[in-house]
Amino acid sequence: MADREGVDALSMRRVAGELGTGAASLYRYLDRREDLLDLMSDATAAEYSLNPPTGDWLADVVDVGIQARTIMRRHPWLADLVPRRPTLGPNGLALLQHFLEILTPHPADNAAKLEAFGILMAVTAVYVQAEHADGSASQQRNASFLTHALSSGEWPRLTELLSEPPPASRSERDRYAEVIGRILSGMLGPRGGSTR
Repeated sequence: MADREGVDALSMRRVAGELGTGAASLYRYLDRREDLLDLMSDATAAEYSLNPPTGDWLADVVDVGIQARTIMRRHPWLADLVPRRPTLGPNGLALLQHFLEILTPHPADNAAKLEAFGILMAVTAVYVQAEHADGSASQQRNASFLTHALSSGEWPRLTELLSEPPPASRSERDRYAEVIGRILSGMLGPRGGSTR
């Protein structure tokens, strides 16, 4: 239902109706609608392939991010929910354990590794939110304003930046992997290197 209509369409009554029961029945298992959202979010964490670490920590954590992006795109409501309601259930714990296993040989301390996990999920959510907004009226207005502003000649650095054609060989997937790789390398330090 959330995948079809968005998370705002969910109510305990509607979910109960889909299940063929009354809302009161759901309240025997859940105290409030937010509990349902937490369970939904955790259920999506079961969709990750938790492959054994390859020994290349950066490639492995970027792979987790690529999977997160795919899952958030499959469930459009999830990218909005992750930053607002970070929760850990059994599937989320398995994902976090996997992430920490990948980083076991890395010299960063545990707090930095946990922060890296949070940043990976938050940046991925924002990235997917931006992808979902493609073609929106707001983006079209911004593009029109930017074109108008650049034609004034007052913004030479922006004009220079936006006049460069993007590399033809880079797909959106490559750009995401490159961006998230740079962020994680910056947070945790170079491959195998110290963060201090």
